[in-house]
Amino acid sequence: MKFPENFMWGGAMAANQCEGAWQTDGKGVSIVDLLPSAAGGRWDMLYHPEKYLDQELPYYPSHKAIDFYHRYPEDIKLLAGMGLRALRISISWPRIYPHGDDAEPNEKGLAFYDRLLDECLRYHMEPVVTLCHFDTPWELIKKYGGWKNRRAIDAYVRYCRTVFARYKGKVRYWITFNEINMLTHIPFLGGGLLLEGEENRRQVIYQAAHHQLVASAMAVRLAHETDPLNQVGCMLAAGSFYPYSCRPEDVMESVEKNHENYLFIDVQARGSYPSYARRLFAENGVKLLTEPGDRELLQNNTVDYVAFSYYSSRLAGTGEARKNIADGNAVTTLRNPYLDITDWGRQIDPIGLRITMNDLYDRYQKPLFVVENGLGCADYPQEDGTIQDDYRIDYTRRHIEELGEAIKDGVECMGYLTWGIIDLVSAGGGEMSKRYGFVYVDCDDEGKGTLERKKKKSFDWYREVIASNGEKLS
Repeated sequence: MKFPENFMWGGAMAANQCEGAWQTDGKGVSIVDLLPSAAGGRWDMLYHPEKYLDQELPYYPSHKAIDFYHRYPEDIKLLAGMGLRALRISISWPRIYPHGDDAEPNEKGLAFYDRLLDECLRYHMEPVVTLCHFDTPWELIKKYGGWKNRRAIDAYVRYCRTVFARYKGKVRYWITFNEINMLTHIPFLGGGLLLEGEENRRQVIYQAAHHQLVASAMAVRLAHETDPLNQVGCMLAAGSFYPYSCRPEDVMESVEKNHENYLFIDVQARGSYPSYARRLFAENGVKLLTEPGDRELLQNNTVDYVAFSYYSSRLAGTGEARKNIADGNAVTTLRNPYLDITDWGRQIDPIGLRITMNDLYDRYQKPLFVVENGLGCADYPQEDGTIQDDYRIDYTRRHIEELGEAIKDGVECMGYLTWGIIDLVSAGGGEMSKRYGFVYVDCDDEGKGTLERKKKKSFDWYREVIASNGEKLS
């Protein structure tokens, strides 16, 4: 199996799930800082945030996380020992603009990312930076309703202008919004939307999405103006929908589910709303409010590459099939009897990665970038202190093999970044026990532990994969 010589092997993490230091050095409050642990009602709050916003809850995982903010030098050095060629991070918007739309940026926040990026570059690790990874500033939500309001675009573009200029020459690869299609599944996390009392939730969600799409196009234009070497990507939570059966009704249901999944990426990669959006909007009473110039802006500022997360394929059906639901981690999916499933409801489908990559590349004909893939499960240190995570090695190996098959199919792929390269707080449930990393962090779901870092068995295995450019997978 041959991967391109410049293939970016690496890992990924997000500021709100690893940094902690939630009020250190002038940082403002983000959406995730308001989310409690799973035991405190996190999942319910994601869907009904209004019930919790005025309560003081016992534990907020993001406030401490794994303290990457203070421990990043040792963490980057540790990852460099794995031979990572690329590291995806995110910049915390409220660490730069505490209120989202401040007149001036927070210099201490900017300086932190200067140090972090310099540390990555010191070890020849290419930074891949997400501009907004589920961390819209809370003050923008209180003032304007988050991405409901078009004023969020101006605040986002000001933030982008600041970081593009500050980190020019340090960062070449940018992602505008993390998993932008999550706005339709978890609107509070995706865009800070409070929907209680809204007569037409879909109208609000798709209007907010339009604002994010316009903001993304403006960011693409600004990034290219700032530095022609900048490459800007969109990102979706991917996983093709299979039909539950060969019944035409089930096949059509899968087509419609895939349409919903691809809608925003169609705009970002192709430059206009797809034809099927007209019917989707009409049947849901959605009438987008646009401004002059929006159409041309979207058309003229498409992304350079399509980044995506992949954890599992999905399954769609009609009639009685709909009763056979699996926990799809925010995206509703049916249970596929041909797949194994994790304790957290993720169905394991390595071939689905190849299918998804072919679907995306056929659709967009732009380079793809796998920026999240991994197995979330409980890891337990043995009596001798080692963590024998052979199941993670097996999962990652099988997905890399299918990624290689997709490249043989003719799919252009820039790189492969495993999610949570170091154990971090889970975005959905807020747990530490749902671990993805090749590095173990001594911390439990209540935030207790030494935060000591320890290599898992998978650490050395992935190091050999990278060193061999994907040829040594056994």
